[in-house]
Amino acid sequence: MRIVIPGGTGQVGGLLRRWYAAAGHDVVVLSRHRETLEPGVRHRVWDGHSVGAWAEELDGADVVVNLAGRSVSCRYTEDNLRQMMDSRVDSTRAVGRALELAARPPAVWLQMSTATIYADRRDAPNDEATGVIGGNEPGVPSYWEYSVRIARNWEAAQQEATLPRTRRVAMRAAMVMSPDRGGVFDYLSWLARLGLGGPVAGGGQYVSWIHARDFCRAVDLLVERDDLAGPVNLAAPEPLPQRELMRELRRAWGGRPGLPATRTMAAIGAWVLRTDTELLLKSRRVVPGRLLEAGFSFDYPDWPGAATDLVVASQSRAATAAS
Repeated sequence: MRIVIPGGTGQVGGLLRRWYAAAGHDVVVLSRHRETLEPGVRHRVWDGHSVGAWAEELDGADVVVNLAGRSVSCRYTEDNLRQMMDSRVDSTRAVGRALELAARPPAVWLQMSTATIYADRRDAPNDEATGVIGGNEPGVPSYWEYSVRIARNWEAAQQEATLPRTRRVAMRAAMVMSPDRGGVFDYLSWLARLGLGGPVAGGGQYVSWIHARDFCRAVDLLVERDDLAGPVNLAAPEPLPQRELMRELRRAWGGRPGLPATRTMAAIGAWVLRTDTELLLKSRRVVPGRLLEAGFSFDYPDWPGAATDLVVASQSRAATAAS
């Protein structure tokens, strides 16, 4: 197949482009700057908001997986939030316009979305059918509400195009855990190894996650199953409170201590790391209702097993780099 991945130079893009290149597919990455990628991966430059010469790659392609958007790992300033919104919505609209112009548009358009679209809750899990979409929740910071608005607009932009021959899926992804440098697992492991990976603000907020291998396998399923359209949660079936997630991660790293942190301490740490407390404090209790209904079997359904596998892979990567 020819698989086009706008925004394919980030961490999740790296997972998918390597996955599909290894399977022998023709992988095309769209990004703002020309980069040298893996063998089997071609690169085209785009600006992320207007249709250009890159659009020819979509004509006759089999799949487009749009991952484009500014990283959320930043301070939630007014300017950064606006960039998050614009980069996601504009790039999605550009893909939609290019697909409308294609003589032979892809059969499926997988669009990245986020589990952050759901409400901050601990009482029950959110699936696609009964989950509560966030917005105007009492006691929730206004910039958390803006994150939900970004997600809603992101998904809405995918539906604007007139594409009768292209199936559309919005992938509401949880935290994708991989052993790669710079990803969320690498960051959490750094905290755990330093002894700082204890409960944050009590640790009762839920963390939804998915192992990188299961993420790629789930994308395969969404490509193959022409009966799946609309929102699909990409998350492991067992989200767990933050205190338990970090306890199991510390155990996988050899039983490190875990210093607890208050909200104030978390805010200071986030400021130092130039990120935001929403990533630590919002309760994301999301389950993969539609994947399970479709018969998807997770290789890593529970966090202890996934954490152990990821730690071993991280250690192997570090040993290879050192040699």
